[in-house]
Amino acid sequence: MSQGVRVVCRSDVAGGFALAGLRTVEAENPVEAGDRLRELRRQPDVGVIMVEDTLYDRLPEELNREFSRRPLPMVVPFPGPLWQVRPEGAEAYIVELLRQVVGYRVRLK
Repeated sequence: MSQGVRVVCRSDVAGGFALAGLRTVEAENPVEAGDRLRELRRQPDVGVIMVEDTLYDRLPEELNREFSRRPLPMVVPFPGPLWQVRPEGAEAYIVELLRQVVGYRVRLK
């Protein structure tokens, strides 16, 4: 069985992903995003769920734990459009990923 990619994002971002050939699921706030993630989790043909970071960052912690206990579908945040410089860089993103995997905050040198 082949498993595909779905994108959970705001409606103003969904068009670009649809043009790229990805199936999108629109959510305008974190509550809707959580509901869409729960729906997608039940679909056997979904292997990766990309979630816009503005929605992902505000998801309930218990939902993140549910997905972290399962191998599939894998949830991957992506940066949404932003017209200003982000205060944190790639290093902050890597530190956060390590915190999730290791279980505590690490310091990169």
